[in-house]
Amino acid sequence: MVQLHDLKFTPFISEAEINVGIEKVAAKINEDFEGKTPVFLGVLNGAFLFASEVIKRFKGDCEVSFVKLSSYEGTSTTGAVNSLMGLTQSLEGRHVVVIEDIVDTGNTLESLDKILEAEKVAQYKIATLFYKPNSYKKSLPIDYVGMEIPNDFIVGYGLDYDGLGRNLTQVYKLKETKMTNIVLFGPPGAGKGTQATILKEAYNLKHISTGDVFRFNIKNETELGMMAKSYMDKGQLVPDAVTIDMLKAEVQKDLDGNGFIFDGFPRTVAQAEALEELLNDEGTEVSAMIALEVEDDLLVQRLLERGKTSGRPDDANEEVIRRRIKVYYEETAILKQFYLKQNKYFGVNGVGSIEEITNRLKAVIDQLS
Repeated sequence: MVQLHDLKFTPFISEAEINVGIEKVAAKINEDFEGKTPVFLGVLNGAFLFASEVIKRFKGDCEVSFVKLSSYEGTSTTGAVNSLMGLTQSLEGRHVVVIEDIVDTGNTLESLDKILEAEKVAQYKIATLFYKPNSYKKSLPIDYVGMEIPNDFIVGYGLDYDGLGRNLTQVYKLKETKMTNIVLFGPPGAGKGTQATILKEAYNLKHISTGDVFRFNIKNETELGMMAKSYMDKGQLVPDAVTIDMLKAEVQKDLDGNGFIFDGFPRTVAQAEALEELLNDEGTEVSAMIALEVEDDLLVQRLLERGKTSGRPDDANEEVIRRRIKVYYEETAILKQFYLKQNKYFGVNGVGSIEEITNRLKAVIDQLS
């Protein structure tokens, strides 16, 4: 993901895909203009990268001009494109290839058609790297198209947003929806599971519990599940790469949703960095790490009380409970610093009624959007 001025853009068309489009256009131009000496007109500013690549691939002699369309007389705009700035030669009787970066409405092409007709060219053809068929309403034919794209706002490879982004070697599209992605933490007994369920419903978020993801993959004997099980059977820790791949699969199922609550991950800075990279690749990011804060003695009381009915042995032994709490703080202390540096850490008082704690969490989440 890249940010240009106030907007964020997500990866859309790779450099490799762009090159395929360029090769297609260049091959057809070579075929149509074999034995001729065309004049290539690259329309600035956007077409400079595309034009240079097409011209490099032309196998015969050619002439090159880079032009801008002008709609000014003196210091006032006429509102109509009526001249080509930068054209230093007559085009009368010449074969011309106009190179555009993108064709959408076709207004520029309509103006170019009138100008080139006045120049009395023998023939001209239009080449564009990107073409938006849903936006194009003119009757002029587009002779060479690198690729057709939907009607998204894009930047990169010559295309800009308010002056920025032209130098990007791949194309990005505008990220139109903001996802809310929460890393939810809380020590044993803090009520994290209860709150995750409430927040999931309140904000229509997907709750991703690392434990649940592991159990699903192992139960269904997925490739990742079997790989994780092979480590667990040996008493070894499952490598971060395997865990991340499992989470990635879950994230990719709901990229059109409102966001995620990550429960039980990350546990280390390396995992936090991996999660950051995973989300960035999908055009989003962690919005906040929210940690429920409860005093140790109260946590112990809660868990001992829960142990009376839960049947869990680790809820019935105070020494085990305090050890679990200690491990939690050791894990989260480093992560707290990681997210504090990004101004994304929020500690929330986890003492009170369920509703009171929920309202505190919502106050934090509401300020993120």
